[in-house]
Amino acid sequence: MSRIASVTTGPYAPPVPSRTLTAVSADGARLHVEVHGPDDAPPVVLSHGWTCSTAFWAAQIRELATDHRVIAYDQRGHGRSPASPACTAEALADDLEAVLAETLAPGEKAVVVGHSMGGMTVMAAAGRPRFREHAAAVLLCSTGSSRLVAESRVVPLRAGRVRTWITGRVLGSRAPLGPVTPVAKRVLKYATMGAGSAPHRVEACARIVHACPRAVRHAWSAVLAALDLDHGVRQLQPPTAVLHGASDRLTPPVHARALAAALPNCLGLTELPGIGHMTPIEAPELVTGRIRELVDTHVTGAGPVRIKEGA
Repeated sequence: MSRIASVTTGPYAPPVPSRTLTAVSADGARLHVEVHGPDDAPPVVLSHGWTCSTAFWAAQIRELATDHRVIAYDQRGHGRSPASPACTAEALADDLEAVLAETLAPGEKAVVVGHSMGGMTVMAAAGRPRFREHAAAVLLCSTGSSRLVAESRVVPLRAGRVRTWITGRVLGSRAPLGPVTPVAKRVLKYATMGAGSAPHRVEACARIVHACPRAVRHAWSAVLAALDLDHGVRQLQPPTAVLHGASDRLTPPVHARALAAALPNCLGLTELPGIGHMTPIEAPELVTGRIRELVDTHVTGAGPVRIKEGA
């Protein structure tokens, strides 16, 4: 890859995995998978979003891998996973099942976390037997199940056919993103992050997004534009928490509220003021803390730590 795919220092520099492996999906697509942390620790599976990679989860991996087995994989065509002609929601579900099969023992339970397209991956897999076998609980971050282009606020126009048409052309553009320049970072920050996002966080996101091949970016944009996974939301049986940035332009909070209303076992919706679409990078401690809570409650059975009054 010709561009630097991630920052190389600081909290968003990707940690070195304990081991790497390859999961083979139903159609033969090969997926790069990383495992971080002790092999006997409770597992967490991380599924990243459109134009991202395992590097997107660096902050979560670094904190969780001290006492969790963190499994992160590159979606097909992203990061170190080769591109595939099959770009569909069904392929995303196949890929997640392949990762679960490769990394978890039969019947082993994990918390599954999906950000943006990664959350859509979870919804697409909701009815799959292997997903139901392994998912103890789910965290959906900054995602939606349908009407992604129509509801997007990236283009600052009133909602309607004109805005939808322009948004589709912008998000589906085949144009190269070019190098990570100050102007490019301002554009990315406006579209995907909160106004108060620190420069080092914007830099981390820009490195990851700009490293995604434009053909891959375009192919998956078409899938997302036509996506309708409302049925998958209704099939998502594990306890599911929803976390969303209140300033998200790419998938505005209307999506999170719809998810919370439709999920059969919703644990609640957390809206983060001032945070945009890139919640794991913009609010790393809050995302990591929510994952820990889900593991403690639904995997290890330890439950959240509570301090007695007067202690």
